[in-house]
Parts: sequence; structure tokens; C-alpha cells
Amino acid sequence: MREVMAYIDAHRDRFVRELIEWVKIPSISDLPEHAPDVLRSAQHLAGEFKRWAPDQVRILPTEGHPAVYAEWLHAPGKPTLLVYGHHDVQPVDPLNEWLSPPFEPEIRDGQLYGRGTVDDKGQVFVHAKAIEAFVQTGAHRLPINLKIIVEGEEEIASCNLGQLLIDHAKLLEADYVCVSDTAMFGRGTPSLCVGLRGLAYFEITVRGPRSDVHSGSFGGAIANPANALARVVASLQNEDGSVAIPGFYDRVRALTSEERKQIAALGHDDAEWLAASGAPLAFGEPGYSTLERLWTRPSLDVCGLTGGFQGPGSKTIIPAVASAKVSCRLVPDQVPSEIARLFEAYVQSIAPRGVQVEVTFVSGAHPYLAPTTHPVFAKAQRAFSRAFGKPTVFIREGGTIPFVRTIADMTGKPCLLMGFGLPDENAHAPNERLMLENFHLGTKSAAYLYDELATLDGGG
Repeated sequence: MREVMAYIDAHRDRFVRELIEWVKIPSISDLPEHAPDVLRSAQHLAGEFKRWAPDQVRILPTEGHPAVYAEWLHAPGKPTLLVYGHHDVQPVDPLNEWLSPPFEPEIRDGQLYGRGTVDDKGQVFVHAKAIEAFVQTGAHRLPINLKIIVEGEEEIASCNLGQLLIDHAKLLEADYVCVSDTAMFGRGTPSLCVGLRGLAYFEITVRGPRSDVHSGSFGGAIANPANALARVVASLQNEDGSVAIPGFYDRVRALTSEERKQIAALGHDDAEWLAASGAPLAFGEPGYSTLERLWTRPSLDVCGLTGGFQGPGSKTIIPAVASAKVSCRLVPDQVPSEIARLFEAYVQSIAPRGVQVEVTFVSGAHPYLAPTTHPVFAKAQRAFSRAFGKPTVFIREGGTIPFVRTIADMTGKPCLLMGFGLPDENAHAPNERLMLENFHLGTKSAAYLYDELATLDGGG
């Protein structure tokens, strides 16, 4: 491993330059006008993979945006690891809050700023460069068999991933799966994420008059869709932050006393966490700590509100339509389709008279909790610690990665969530960034992971 680590050290700056070139591609999967850029991103990554001469590199088309696949299978009797990541990125709004253009990456204070740096291009590149280090220093050999798939639709709920996994089931067979799309607990603390929340996302649309009408001619005599929507939205939560939907908590798996002790032992600092967000105080379901709320309890949040006149000045109208986008984060053992049924039934039951209310279930994803007693997790802990020089902790995350539960269900294989970001690096927000020290140590961690997994049995 000495030669591999020396190679990673020697080529550290070049790795960053090459990451910058990829980040420059605005692969925003949610915006149709950027579809050519998502394809260009896939082609760029395929070219990167070809540098280490794998058995095959393929761009896998879907009904939406393409994925990229590569493999190296020359370690008979050794385990096969499937690495997952994504090359699509979030929209950049609000653009005026970026300190530098989102697709013109800039290094400031040891951090690389740009959309996709931490979510997830930088974390995909960690594996690409770890593989390169082995190939260039070990007579073109890796200690394990390796497959890597990088999809182009994670930021739009991986809508074609299930079919992709079915269509290429044989191609994607592996002993273990590694996902690098998560964050460490804090700076300098190597962390394996062992739990993710799921998702149920909705849009509520309230319709009233045929078109916008004069508020003097009709105000007080017909129902206002914006007013009605406000009453509906306000009724989704109780004043203490808990969710008001009947049955919402019925399937929620309770925390054990041991799990609560482990979370408390991490030493979360509420004041520091609040300072990073800019929020004035912590708030949420009573009886739980901040980390417990984020990691192990479900939530409901309004993500967007639209209705009526939005420009400067005044315009006295009653809007014809008002809408809200609502996100529910789910925990074991909640089921997105069941939450969708409960959500729609409740919204319709509280819908004010005089308007039409429509609920659309936009997308859903199941929560995930890892089987941490499996020996592969001890190997991953050791790999992370070898790179960072500190003990590796188990954490959970409040976000959602649809692939994880999908691949776990379809293959029954353990899934390692080995991330190298930090919680305050603004994924999905303006000024997204990646600490370059973590990029460097992450590359070493991935290399050590391959070395550690070689000691486990595998199908080869």
C-alpha cells in the first residue's frame, strides 16, 4: 500500500484540477434545457474511467438521463465491490447568493466551491482516483474485483434506477456495495453512515375562480385559494412541530436505549449546528434530541408556496390557483405509498369549502438501516481510520439516497455509506463546497477499503 499512498500524495493537485473540469459541466437533471449537459457529464466521466483501462466502460441509457458503468474483474477468488454515485446536480437558485459562479469552480481557504463538488462529483472522483492509484502502481492490478455505476438522476429521485437495475442485474452483481454520497459527523471524524431517512414528496394544488379576479369585486364573497391553502398547510403540523396527520407515526420504529446512548455519545453541539444554519433556535418533535430528530424521527416540511401576485408593489386580486410543495422524511418502518394515502386523505378531510383541492404524490423513497453486525462494516471502519488516523464512528443522516434501499432490497447485499463531505458544505444550496483535505484523505480511505475487503471471502 505504500506505493499506492505515495502515488495519491504525488498527484494530489492534478486530481483537484481534473475534478474542476468535471464540475464545470452543468449537469442539472431537473431542468430539461440541461439534458445535453447531463449527457456530456456522462461522456466526460466515461473518458475518465477509460484512463485506468478497465475491462469495459459503458454509458447506460435510460428513459431519462444516462448512467455510466465501468468494471475491473481480475482478482479471482476475491470479493466484488459495486461502487455507486451520481453525476447529476441540483439547480443553482438563488444564483445571486453564490459568491462565485456555480459552474466556475474556485478554491478558497482549502475548499473547492461549485455545484456538485460534494454532491456528488467530488465523492465519485475519490473512487476514480483510488482505482487509478492501484492501476498505475500495481502492475495494473487491484486487490479486489470492482464495478462502478454512476447514475444521472439521483437528484430527481432516481426515477429510472429500478428499471436500470433490473435491465442490468447480471452486470451489477457484487458481494458488497459502497455509496459515497454522505457526510462525516464533523471535521476530522471519519464516519460510516448506517441509516438514511426515506421520502414522500407531494404537491397540493388549490383552485378557486376560473381566473384571477378583482379582490374588491369578489373579496369576502368567494373562497380565496391562497387563504384556503394557508389553512391546509397550517393544519399539517401541531404547534410543537409534530405531524398532525392521523396514522403518520403508526409504523415508526422506536429507538432502543442503546441507540440513544450511542447517538448522545457523539457529542453533538446544538449551538455550533445552529450557527452553521443561521436558524435562531432548535425546534421539533418534543422528547428527542436534535440528532434523534434528524436521523431517527420522521418530519414534514413545506418546501415551496406559490399563489397570487409575486411582483413588487401591489395588485389587488384573488388568485385562481395556489399550491404548496411538501416533503415528508420517513424512518424505518414507514412506507412511502402508505404515507401518501394518509396524507391525501387528511388533506381532503380538512379542505375548506368553496375550493377544489388536489394532492399529487410526486415521488417516494424508502428509509434504510444497515446491518452493522456484518463483518464488512468492521473492515470499512478500519479503512477509514487508516486514512484519517482516528476511530471511525457510526452515524445516520436525515437525507435520502433512493439507490441504497433499492440495491439493498434487490440484492440483499450489505451497503457501505462511506462519505467524505461535511454537514455544512451546502449541498443543494448556494456556495456548495468540498474540503480538499477530505477529498485527499477520502481517496486514501477508498484505497484502504479495497485493501481491507481483499481479506474477506468473495465470489470473484
